[in-house]
Amino acid sequence: MDEGRHAARYRVLQVAAELLEEGGSEAVSTRAVATAAGITAPALYRMFGDKDGLLAELATHGFEMYLAEKHEALSQSGDPVADLYRGWDLHVDFGLRHPAFYLLMYGTARPGRKPPAADEAHALLVSLLERAAADGRLRVPVEEATHVVHAATTGATLALIGEEASQRKPSTSTRLRNIVLGSITTDPPVVATGTDRASRALALDAALTLEDGAAPPLRATETALLRDWLRRLAE
Repeated sequence: MDEGRHAARYRVLQVAAELLEEGGSEAVSTRAVATAAGITAPALYRMFGDKDGLLAELATHGFEMYLAEKHEALSQSGDPVADLYRGWDLHVDFGLRHPAFYLLMYGTARPGRKPPAADEAHALLVSLLERAAADGRLRVPVEEATHVVHAATTGATLALIGEEASQRKPSTSTRLRNIVLGSITTDPPVVATGTDRASRALALDAALTLEDGAAPPLRATETALLRDWLRRLAE
């Protein structure tokens, strides 16, 4: 795509984003966007195909905004669990500041139709949880923790968006955050005891996951068996 066409497409997306923020997805009709952008409807169709194509591009744009904010605000600290708590708050805050975008990003998701930026947001959560596991701070496997945190953060955000702003209680998200993250993480280990067996097993499993380089066939088999044993030990 040449620079002029790319710039024109970006301008249309900006106009559509403004309409979305002001009136929700119902306000993003092809006619309204074309009129506001100063182009013809056929030109809009050539860019995005139809309204569904335009909304899909807006969802991608929303995820890109979300990631830009989160990468900037969520610099890694020495405490991966503290980063998880901050990451939860950043997620909910984005949804409440951009409810129409959030509903488009998470409220209309369909299996197998996520934009690449959505996968990047998912990978960011996984990386936070892998750091926690590597530090012996996770009670459950990373995959299970990822599903739990994703379901809880999106559920909390969608529930708050559905409430009148005057009736909204920020403490709802804080309480749920503390319960959910407290149930899957542990305090920093001080001394080795029998009670931290699960977190230590998961830490070793995380270390194997993060290990660089391809293993020879025999070692790969042994690693798979070891990881299965570690996950059983953590149950």
